[in-house]
Amino acid sequence: MTPQRLVVGITGATGAAYGLGLLRRARALGVETHLVVTPAGVLNAHHELGLSRDALAAEADHTHAPGDVGACIASGSFATAAMVVAPCSMKTLAAVAHGMGDNLLTRAADVTLKERRRLVLMVRETPFNLAHLRNMTAVTEMGGIVFPPLPAFYLKPTSIQALIDESVERVLQLSGIQGASPQAWGGLRN
Repeated sequence: MTPQRLVVGITGATGAAYGLGLLRRARALGVETHLVVTPAGVLNAHHELGLSRDALAAEADHTHAPGDVGACIASGSFATAAMVVAPCSMKTLAAVAHGMGDNLLTRAADVTLKERRRLVLMVRETPFNLAHLRNMTAVTEMGGIVFPPLPAFYLKPTSIQALIDESVERVLQLSGIQGASPQAWGGLRN
């Protein structure tokens, strides 16, 4: 059985709240987390959430520096349930799509794909240009899941936090994490 381990990557795209939400919800579910934050991800977490690098790292069980390509998550022999990049910049998407494991985050994503584990990329950019779309197609063809965090208004969320929480639950469920519980659509009721 695959251990309940989750690798979480945070890049400089907007939406650091998704990465933070994943770390917190995974902890609540008893999932061991391994965090990699790019330098731009640290800047963005500070700007959007007011969190320092240390405060963000405190939300994870294990934190790895982006330059530490010898970390455990850089090897396929280190079993994980999945990896989620939340948020995922277009730069990171392009690196994953083209197998450019030039830092620990992209190397871990490459390992996740080669081991046929779940890789979920919460891409953040609009509108998409042709390069973005082609890179999303390439990642999908390799077995990755492209998951732009689009709100599910049909669930009638009452706050921004509710929108974030629902996306986090859906991503955790897609990642095979036991206990994830996104709201199910019950159909229209007249």
